Amino acid sequence: MTGDFGEVAEGIGSAVTGAAAARAVEPAAGEGKPGAGRHTCHNCGTELVGPHCHNCGQSAHLHQSLAAIGHDLVHGVLHLDGKFWRTLPMLAFRPGQLSRRYIDGQRARFVSPMAIFLFSVFLMFAVFQLVGITAPTEINNSNDIAKPLSTLQQQVVTERDAARAKLDAMKPSDPGYTKAKEDLGQLDQAVSTFGKVKVPVAGKSATFSIDNPGFAWLEKVVDKWRSNPSLMLYKLQSNGYKFSWLLIVLSTPFVWLLFAWKRRFHAYDHAVFVTYSLAFMSLLFIALSLLSAAGLGSGWVFLALAVIPPIHIYKQLRGTYELTRFSAAWRLVVLSAFIVVVLLLFLQVLILIGAF
Repeated sequence: MTGDFGEVAEGIGSAVTGAAAARAVEPAAGEGKPGAGRHTCHNCGTELVGPHCHNCGQSAHLHQSLAAIGHDLVHGVLHLDGKFWRTLPMLAFRPGQLSRRYIDGQRARFVSPMAIFLFSVFLMFAVFQLVGITAPTEINNSNDIAKPLSTLQQQVVTERDAARAKLDAMKPSDPGYTKAKEDLGQLDQAVSTFGKVKVPVAGKSATFSIDNPGFAWLEKVVDKWRSNPSLMLYKLQSNGYKFSWLLIVLSTPFVWLLFAWKRRFHAYDHAVFVTYSLAFMSLLFIALSLLSAAGLGSGWVFLALAVIPPIHIYKQLRGTYELTRFSAAWRLVVLSAFIVVVLLLFLQVLILIGAF
């Protein structure tokens, strides 16, 4: 019970943190209220001519009560601001138009890509905590992993020894000698890739170690995953949220490749496209997680994951870059392959970060 409460508390805390982070990077627009009878700015003393100071940007209307702190917290978590409710429907149903309008300079009406990305990622972490989608806390230790590896190693060694004995009994002129020699070479290579296996003796557990001459960092990664897989999985999940921004960095160059010969589009355009797309995918995962927790069958969840993302990316490609159907379709196919590459790169980065 205590553990469940801790996960809920951590989830709520993550949502609040995400809202605060998103709010920090999101410029306000059209939210201020005129200061009641106030003619000078509280911050710099400049004479006010509107709801915000034109010199320092501070709002003329200031909350000065404990209730206002609670209001700001709820406002940050549930609203972000009025722009959020204008941005969300467009992000879901007209993502290309949203990206293009934001790139073209319509910033006051919509939440910025980075703000909604931060909000959605932290909210996804909070929802995953609430519905119990977390890394397992108990995984069998390295001995349980080592035993099947040791058994497999011994099988390969036995086959290698048999192949060597067979080759020794043959003459170079015998039919099949070349094939037997090739088989022995392949088995020798297989044995060497396993590293060293210490076979268990009476009452002792098997241990497995990998030799990586010149790759000490790789051996360190393997050792940490072998010694404490539960901790490493937790760090992998935690770092996935903390370093989710790396997906933007990794993805943008690949999107640029799709338009490298079009001088009209620049890196900023691609970054906006990627960030809005990632924000939508995070919100999609949130919605499907909640529906799954409410009883939606896993088949429907997998169907949604297979159908919705490509359709959304296709629509966003068409609208953002003003493409024809054919141009958007072939870029969707290529981009799908790029997404797999980006996810693999991101996973490798997380594994390395977790080991050091």
